[in-house]
Amino acid sequence: MSDSSSESGSRQGMSDSSSESGSRQGMSAEATRAALIVLEDGTTLSGTGFGAPGTAYGEVVFNTAMTGYQEVLTDPSYHRQIVVMTSSHQGNYGLNASDAESSGIQVAGFVVRAASRIASNHRSQQTLADALAAAGVVGIEEVDTRLLTRRIRERGALRGAVSTETADAAALLAEVRRQPGMEGAELASEVTATQRYEVAASPGPARRRVVCMDFGLKRNQVKLLAASGCDVVVVPSSTSAGDILALEPDGVFLSNGPGDPAVVLDPIRTIRELLGQRVPVFGICLGHQLLALALGARTYKLRFGHHGVNH
Repeated sequence: MSDSSSESGSRQGMSDSSSESGSRQGMSAEATRAALIVLEDGTTLSGTGFGAPGTAYGEVVFNTAMTGYQEVLTDPSYHRQIVVMTSSHQGNYGLNASDAESSGIQVAGFVVRAASRIASNHRSQQTLADALAAAGVVGIEEVDTRLLTRRIRERGALRGAVSTETADAAALLAEVRRQPGMEGAELASEVTATQRYEVAASPGPARRRVVCMDFGLKRNQVKLLAASGCDVVVVPSSTSAGDILALEPDGVFLSNGPGDPAVVLDPIRTIRELLGQRVPVFGICLGHQLLALALGARTYKLRFGHHGVNH
């Protein structure tokens, strides 16, 4: 199997992906931009751009969820990553404000086999393509997402790019190889809350008070804590142990987030100071890793991350 874009196009029956897609879906020529996805190992696939025009760089990962693309798109853990969805059809129920996990779309780019232009759900407020366009995020469809998934499984997470701006795959590949990798990337500070805020327990009076250190928090985590009877105080990742303890918490929660946990040095020191203070400390995803580092463990990067609703 070659990595050439022309072979990929013919394998998928895409002799002219943009014009064929446009005639099939009745879309304007402007909306059916030709696009490329290039991985650092040279894998190059042609497809059709949707969402915003442009070029996006990031670490390419795959997600196995069959539903929940809005939660994936708005999860800050995917900051600076290009996400390939393994389930072939995405966007059929649209997006709405209630299901967002953060204030906006977080992914660097989005890759799907087929993007629905029709949002068939009474809760829908926006189509997938319109949401990406409004956020300035480049998407590509009509590519072999199975091939991309196999590449990542075999060779590990790879740097890559999605572009509607160039047909020069060699030049795009050279630029991809100049991009920084995820190891050593401190990204939590780029997505954390800028100031403290509170979410009251619901329903009824609070039984506990939990302080959440935000490293790229998903909103549903706070909703679940509140539904369990906790008043939640969300604080920026740079908050000191003294300021956290001054809030008199019954527990400290360490959220999810993006990047390499080993370089989130100040929060690791803060967590270490909290340990032994007779305040329970618990975390998930990046927060779990930071807790492990604070306790003296070491972390290493998986060959490819485990992204899906069953994890």
